[in-house]
Amino acid sequence: MRLSAWQKGVNEYASELKRGFRENYGRQKMTEEKLLNGASDWKEYSYGGNSLIYDQDIAKRLSNPSELKKTNQGMRNPNSRENWLDVQSRALWQASRKLLETEKRGRK
Repeated sequence: MRLSAWQKGVNEYASELKRGFRENYGRQKMTEEKLLNGASDWKEYSYGGNSLIYDQDIAKRLSNPSELKKTNQGMRNPNSRENWLDVQSRALWQASRKLLETEKRGRK
């Protein structure tokens, strides 16, 4: 099965979150609180500079070629309701869910 640009981006965020978690907490049990690294939610995490900070970098990570063209490589907002940091927040949330579900299955 071929992964979409979104799925690949979420997987990349998951890898970064996992790496950061292991650096800070070693083999401790993974929790959302620990993944958030002091932020109250994924929006604060994203807006606080804990992940990508440039719109173009976020767009490149999460968008397919036609979406990149539509947004002028991330220079324009992805849609009328969100900016790129909001989109990154959603992707980070999905990445955290993936990690926490994997952790839960692994600890059974």
